[in-house]
Parts: sequence; structure tokens; C-alpha cells
Amino acid sequence: MATTLDIARDNPNAQTIVAPLAAATSGEDMPTLIGLNREELAAAMAEIGVPEKQRRMRASQLWHWLYVRGVSDFAQMTNIAKDLRAKLAETFTIARPEIVDEQISVDGTRKWLFRFPPRGAGRPVEIETVYIPEEGRGTLCVSSQVGCTLTCTFCHTGTQKLVRNLTAEEILSQILMARERLGDFPDASTPQGAIVPSEGRLVTNIVMMGMGEPLYNFENVKKALLIASDGDGLSLSKRRITLSTSGVVPEIFRTGDEIGCMLAISLHAVRDEDRDILVPINKKWNIEALLDACRNYPGLSNAKRITFEYVMLKDINDSNADALELVRLLKGIPAKINLIPFNPWPGSQYGCSDWERIEEFADIVNRAGYASPIRTPRGRDIFAACGQLKSASERMRKKDREAISASA
Repeated sequence: MATTLDIARDNPNAQTIVAPLAAATSGEDMPTLIGLNREELAAAMAEIGVPEKQRRMRASQLWHWLYVRGVSDFAQMTNIAKDLRAKLAETFTIARPEIVDEQISVDGTRKWLFRFPPRGAGRPVEIETVYIPEEGRGTLCVSSQVGCTLTCTFCHTGTQKLVRNLTAEEILSQILMARERLGDFPDASTPQGAIVPSEGRLVTNIVMMGMGEPLYNFENVKKALLIASDGDGLSLSKRRITLSTSGVVPEIFRTGDEIGCMLAISLHAVRDEDRDILVPINKKWNIEALLDACRNYPGLSNAKRITFEYVMLKDINDSNADALELVRLLKGIPAKINLIPFNPWPGSQYGCSDWERIEEFADIVNRAGYASPIRTPRGRDIFAACGQLKSASERMRKKDREAISASA
């Protein structure tokens, strides 16, 4: 597999920044406060002897420093007494993950390779996160797992076996790190020359479309997104948070009911025999079951449409008949269809549909009354485009993990 550094060498126009290690990664064995809800933060205060009457207040202070001010060092929490800051630093960590690699595409897209502790994997793990700047918005594509179990045949991530789920802290840390690197916290500066929205917040939208299947890590994803959407913290509107699933049908209703974010479905085919190959989870929950779950998504309306993602694969799923069948399948579902030109990766068996074919497909869908924007490929030169994310992490064999634990 080509590493991100190999890719950068092969693409001289892409800018690569190898960042220094995060300053506090030595605290990785300490419990973290990132990813705890307010009640859990108050309980953590009890652990270090904070009087009961002060716990909720201290939890609110920590929440503000972590998610409004974006600090990563207890020493910066200036309205907390020095002795309590010292106690917090002795007991907990709020360290950021290590940045192994940062690449900047010629179109301004940024990709980070983050490293997290093993947490059962035997060795440290790595994931990729992508920032896509556009006019008036900045979208962060967040990963939920190290690797993936789904083996979608057009997706590069699917060639990497699942190593482990990410914790709520690790999901949130991607957002915190992106905002930090972009200068999107108060008193922070945007890096010189960075391509970002011209005004307002720099990270305006979150899409759970990175590595992994979010609904196979439901509880951690839910916890992270509820913290991200809290109005007194990171304060991202739930209408600006989109969770993409390949079709884990039992968790779709829960996503709308318990998280309340926008939903995207990786559809990619209109017949079960084709989708069984492209998105093998279809063998467990077929198109009919998936679309039934979509029709029952809580809050579904013309103002809260489901996005159906459809990768355009030459001579596979891009005929006029496919477009007409797509329209028929989605009848009655408030929806828009994102047409995604296939993004190539080493060893892929597919090619991208010709542009004229994509436009004709889009015209058929548009005439039926569905918005069908053609997604402009972003970050291809740094392998940051849709379906291209992957890291080199592999899960160690059980006996090797046990040997490391025994020697620790």
C-alpha cells in the first residue's frame, strides 16, 4: 500500500507537512476528559475531591475550556485555581492526538493522519480526517473506525480490515484538531495561505463519511455527535451534521431518534444483484429493507431530506435505465441524490463514468424532481477524495497483543 508520504512524492504539487508530535501524548494512559458528558465530568470532579456543591460549576468551566476555547492544557484554564489545575493535570489528560502527517491539496483540501493509542489493538492506530473548504462553508469528513468491515468493492477503506472502533474522545478529537490547525478557536490564527471560508466559522459542517461504518460504532458516534452539537460547546447545528451509512438498517431509526442529525445513504446501485457486489451489506439488508427504514426516518420532510450517495462507475451502474430505476425506488422519499464521480485508487477494478454519461444520468434524475448535484472531486492528488481514505494500521494477532500486555 502507498503511504501518504509516497503519494505526496508522486504528486509534487501537493504540499506535505510532517507535524511534530502532540505535546502531551505521554499522558495517553491517563483517563481523558474529552468525550465525557456533563454528568461524567461532574463525576470526574468527585474523583479528585471537588466538593459536591462545586462539581456542576467546575464541569461547566471545563466544558467551556474544552469545547468553546479549545484548550489542550489545563494551565490555560485561567479561571480555575492553580491547585485544582495541578490536580487535574496529575489525574487526567486533555491531550490532542499525534499528527503523523498533514497534506494540503492543490485545491485547498487538507488531510491529516492522526495516531491514537492501541486500546486493545496491540500497537498505536492511525486514521485519516479530511477538511474540504468551499465558498461559505468548511466541511470536515470524520472517521468512526480504524479500517472497516464492509469491503465495499469500489472503496479504498474497504481494503483495510477493521482494527477497532474509535472512542467518543477520538471522534471528537478529530474535530478539535481540525479547528486548532485551522485557527478556528477564539484567539487562534488561521495558517498563512490556508484556503478557508471568507467569513464566519471555518469548520461549519461535519460529515461522518470517513473511515469505517458509523452505525457499527453507534454508541461512541452518538456520544461524540451529541457533544459536538451541544449549544454551549462546539455548537454545530444538527442540520449541519450528516451521518452516512452503507445500510445498517436496525440503527437507522435510532440515528434520527437519538442523535437527530441528517442522514446519508451509500446506495450506489438500484438492483440487489449489483448492490450485493458493490455494497456487500446488502446481502443482509437489501434495498427494499433499506428504503423502508429511510421512509420511517424520524423528522423526515422536504426540509430534512435524506441524501443518497451514488458513485458513478463506468458501465456498471450509470445507464439511463439505472437512473430511471433510481427515480422509481425513491418515489415518496424526500431526498437528494449526490452523484459522485469515482475516485481511483491503486488496484481498483473500476473506472469513472464519462462526464457526458454522468450529466445525462443527472438530467434524468433532475427531470423527475430530485436535486442531483454532481460532486466535484476534491483532494484527489493527496488521496483525500470520497472512497480513498485508508491507513496502514493492522490489528496484531492475539498472542502478540497478550505478549505486549504481559511485558508492560
